[in-house]
Parts: sequence; structure tokens; C-alpha cells
Amino acid sequence: MEEKFITIKEVALNNNCPECYNTNGLHLTFKQKFVESRLYKSITKDTSNQLECHTCQTTIYPVRWTEDIERVVAYHQKAFTPKNPSYKLKKSAWLLLISLIVFVLVVLGIVFLPNL
Repeated sequence: MEEKFITIKEVALNNNCPECYNTNGLHLTFKQKFVESRLYKSITKDTSNQLECHTCQTTIYPVRWTEDIERVVAYHQKAFTPKNPSYKLKKSAWLLLISLIVFVLVVLGIVFLPNL
């Protein structure tokens, strides 16, 4: 089973980077968890966000955020709407399910039809 986070929304911020003090490089990325196996695909309700500076190539963790950055991130978290959780069966799951139903019907036919 493969679990990964897909990017839903990316926002460029005009705040100063706490590392390099540049005002052009901060990007806030919102991601949502995506699970894929051989039988199904699923988008979960688990979300995460990440603040990165593209100028100095560093990830800015919440302990380094200034009050201005915290306010802007809080605003964007309120405005962020994740995708609805979904669950989709793949072709192999449908084939397995249909073959199981056919097998059960054949077994029931073998058991009950000779007695009639």
C-alpha cells in the first residue's frame, strides 16, 4: 500500500524568511493524504502544510515562524478547503468481487438444485 501526500494548494507569501530575510521566496503548501493499493484508491481527510523558502532552499518549521507568518498561515488554513474524502475500487477489486459472487451462486446452485 502506497501512501503519499498530494499538493492541493500552494500560496506565495510576502513575509520575510526567518533564515535569509528575503520577501519573495516563502511558499506555503497544503497537502492531503492519498492512499493507493492494488485494489483501491483513496483520498483521506488527513492534511498537512509546509512552509518553504525557495530562495535559500530551507523548510521553515513552526518554531521559527514570526507572529506575522503565524497570522498569515492561520488565515490561509481557514481559507483552505481540502478535497472530499473518497474511496474508489480499481478494476481488479471489481473483478475479484464479481468472481466471488459468481462462485457463491454456483456453490448455492450445486447444493440446492439437485434436491428439487
